[in-house]
Amino acid sequence: MTTETFPIPENENDRLNALQRYTILDTLSETEYDAITQLVSYICEVTIAHISFIDDKRQWFKSTLGIEVNEVPRDSTFCQYTIMGSEMVEVSDTLENERFKHHPNVTGGLKVRFYAGMPLTTPDGFNIGTICAIDTAPKNLTAAQKMALDTLSKHVMTQLELRSKNEELIRQRKIAEMAVYAKDSFLANMSHEIRTPMNAIMGFTDLLVQSNLNPEQREYITNVQTAGENLLFIINDILDLSKIESGKLIIESQPFNLKNTLKEVYDLLKIKAVERDLEFDLFLDAELPDIMVGDKGRMNQIIMNLAGNAIKFTEEGEVTIAVKMLAATDTHYSLRFSVKDTGIGISEDQLATIFERFTQAEESTTRKFGGTGLGLNIVKQLVELQNGEIHVKSKIGRGSEFYFTLDFKKATDSDTDMQEEKVMARQINRSVSILLCEDNLLNQHLAKSVIRNFGFDLDIANNGQEGIELLAAKKYDLILMDLQMPVKDGYETTVYIRKELQSNIPIVAMTAHSLVGEQQKCFDIGMDGYVAKPFKQADLWHTITSVLEKENTVSQSPDSSNSKSIDFSYLKEISDGNEEFITDMIGLFLSKMPSETDLLEKAIATNNYAIIKALAHDMRSALSVFQLNDLLIHLDAIEKEAQAHHCTTVSQQEFQALKEKMLTAANALEQSFTPKETDSALRESL
Repeated sequence: MTTETFPIPENENDRLNALQRYTILDTLSETEYDAITQLVSYICEVTIAHISFIDDKRQWFKSTLGIEVNEVPRDSTFCQYTIMGSEMVEVSDTLENERFKHHPNVTGGLKVRFYAGMPLTTPDGFNIGTICAIDTAPKNLTAAQKMALDTLSKHVMTQLELRSKNEELIRQRKIAEMAVYAKDSFLANMSHEIRTPMNAIMGFTDLLVQSNLNPEQREYITNVQTAGENLLFIINDILDLSKIESGKLIIESQPFNLKNTLKEVYDLLKIKAVERDLEFDLFLDAELPDIMVGDKGRMNQIIMNLAGNAIKFTEEGEVTIAVKMLAATDTHYSLRFSVKDTGIGISEDQLATIFERFTQAEESTTRKFGGTGLGLNIVKQLVELQNGEIHVKSKIGRGSEFYFTLDFKKATDSDTDMQEEKVMARQINRSVSILLCEDNLLNQHLAKSVIRNFGFDLDIANNGQEGIELLAAKKYDLILMDLQMPVKDGYETTVYIRKELQSNIPIVAMTAHSLVGEQQKCFDIGMDGYVAKPFKQADLWHTITSVLEKENTVSQSPDSSNSKSIDFSYLKEISDGNEEFITDMIGLFLSKMPSETDLLEKAIATNNYAIIKALAHDMRSALSVFQLNDLLIHLDAIEKEAQAHHCTTVSQQEFQALKEKMLTAANALEQSFTPKETDSALRESL
């Protein structure tokens, strides 16, 4: 080998920059490149082939065949010469070549006698590496083999370009995800900051309405209520958009009374229609059933939005809401909804964009009637989330009709009974002591007035830590938990109560931090109810009484002191109350959990992170079916450590807690139902 230093291309700096933009150096092997290397060996009939890249000091091998090497110094390579030009470098016999005949890999090492190297050239003309065919015997490539090597070099560059573009797409996606996260965080914070004072304004206004007022005062307070509700409507529109964009707005499936829902909307809007001297009618098909299964809240939101718009944009004439039965099968109803008005109408060229976000028919419409232009876009997406389509017919000066068709599941007898129970007024014939964890002074005063109006006792903690101290000193029936607090927030406090204090006291989230996934997050960490601020007194009453009613049922159930009550609501919902199905699910749970619990214990002991994560995934599904959220807390802690690739004593402690609670759950399941083939394997194994 000669002692000369390696040759350097004139465009070396730019060449190195071009190499760096592909971020290929020191990456793992990839099937695409290995396949090309094998093709080089096969087509050129050589024993050694490789794809390599050359930086300022070394030749690094992305793929090799016939040699086991990751990198070599640049000045000891054949390829340092190949990158100097645009053509293939072929050495038929290295022993006859002055440049290579003394090379260590010619005289010894690999004993290279044949070398053919094709430069890997970027689209902008920089040689960043080589694709090579090498053999231990002299030879010459045929024209076809040379052409194939040239084609394969271009294919390598195509792979690099695709890889680079994919990485850029991934990078852009991460940027987009970060932007979405930033937007969601902003909306969450703004939601909290706006809803907190709104909660106080609307709450105290609600209390004022219930006091003795003269007609003039009552008119003023009513106007304040209306303004507050309008502002809250805009806030909710923005939050709903965020939920829809993130794909986390869920359409619920619960039994509800459609006629009552529509009548409630009608009664709320009738006041506005009377104020505008409009005729306002509600026509319901005589064949409509009382109870059906769907999302009452979203149905209310759709009709309220459409009918509210109709009244707002109609200066004289009438507004009509109509619902007609189109078809009925054994399992579903198909209904057509229509909201029709005699208002200002929409021009033909505006109809195509009327459902787009931030769009109103004319700029003058916004100036005269107000509005954000979000309502119809949200309505359209809510209808489509329920597998429907919304349409509009309109003529300028003659009015508009918005209409859509939706399918609803038929209610079973058990659904009807459940709905009748819900509409019954709940009464609590005992003293109730409530702990409120809330840092906002206005909200404290509001809650104190509302809770004491309910006839309940109330203590207040300014943060989660104070709440824990009060809870340790006094017995409470329920906790109302704000989420954003100093010292300890609502999440940390709830987890501490569930895990450290081992307390099952009912906890209801009361938060202005109402955004995507917030409610489910609260339930996942062990909360029992959720009320968004600003709250209606009726909603708060319903949530508190339903949670206390459920807790009272648990405390009075047989053997409740020795077993945890199981929440079968989800199973009953998905099975339409089919007892046989529920029994089968219990049997499956009792037979499957022992082996999975045993495997999880062994996986933790041996630090088998892949098995831990797989088992956690399977077990989470089973625990969620039976609403065993307090067990999920322990499972999540175990999985979190596995994802970080370490299992400390925390995992062991969490597993023991999980195991003990699993036994309690197994006892409760066996006591609640008797499976066809009772399997106490879980209880025995634990």
